[in-house]
Amino acid sequence: MYEANRERYASMKYFRCGNSGLKLPEVSLGLWHNFGDRSSYENMKQMCFTAFDNGITHFDLANNYGPEPGSAERNFGKILRQELFAYRDEILVSTKAGYEMWEGPYGDGGSRKYLLASLDQSLQRLGLDYVDIFYHHRMDPQTPLEETMGALAQAVRSGKALYVGLSNYDGPTMERACRILDALQCPFVLNQNSYHIFNRTIEKNGLKAATAKAGRGIISFSPLAQGLLTDRYLNGIPQDSRVRTDGRFLREGDLTQEKLAQIRALNDVASQRGESLARMALKWVLRDGIVTSVLIGASRPQQILENLRVLDSAPFTQEELDRIDAAALG
Repeated sequence: MYEANRERYASMKYFRCGNSGLKLPEVSLGLWHNFGDRSSYENMKQMCFTAFDNGITHFDLANNYGPEPGSAERNFGKILRQELFAYRDEILVSTKAGYEMWEGPYGDGGSRKYLLASLDQSLQRLGLDYVDIFYHHRMDPQTPLEETMGALAQAVRSGKALYVGLSNYDGPTMERACRILDALQCPFVLNQNSYHIFNRTIEKNGLKAATAKAGRGIISFSPLAQGLLTDRYLNGIPQDSRVRTDGRFLREGDLTQEKLAQIRALNDVASQRGESLARMALKWVLRDGIVTSVLIGASRPQQILENLRVLDSAPFTQEELDRIDAAALG
């Protein structure tokens, strides 16, 4: 039976989600990849143990994470039940609904029927009475925003979620949603969006500034650009890389000569800082205090330990930030 490291809170930093009382670890673990039924269950367990032993209290899921959809929740639920349940009150579990999950007209989107049914299914797979954060996973222009936000509020009123979040929203839509949720007295605490050195979308669409103004938090997913912001591709594409073995989220065509030159220029900045490219990329996302936590993915425990080294990274100088922008944006 797993017994957690007694020193697990010694080095991790925890930050409030905006103005709320909820704290997230600076580094959280995302279960988007490598927790489905095609992955090793023993490896999943060891990654969860490594994360929690080092102060990562937040585990992030969605109804469709797998493959197959639902399998990541089911596998994590088994780990919770068999190994981690004694620590449930020290663990923050989040899940989402919004993308296609089952056949027919009620299996995706933002309708009240879909969201509340999906949450019930997620709780069953996880073996929990409630999740800590329940997100709407993407904007749905075909459903009135009032209906979607009302469903999130109902999830909290029913006791099946403690807080709610929004994922993949833009600034103006988030602001409208925030006003609705505030009127419903629903604790909306967190936005989850892709954000990394190459992807500045939340700066361009107003989400980052609007979140800070509204007193909510941000958690960044894919902070390493699916592996581009690591040393993995500095010398070309390895045969065992995700580009060659999966290809759903990172394709060989993404690795142009121009992109490789940008990655190498960023690696030069990282080397001069005395750290890896991945460590620098994670620190960049967290650089200004607006992003509450960064979601890492991993395929083995050692990657989690390597990414946790961001906790010791030095602040950036303005010259370093300028060089990063020059390399990434041209």
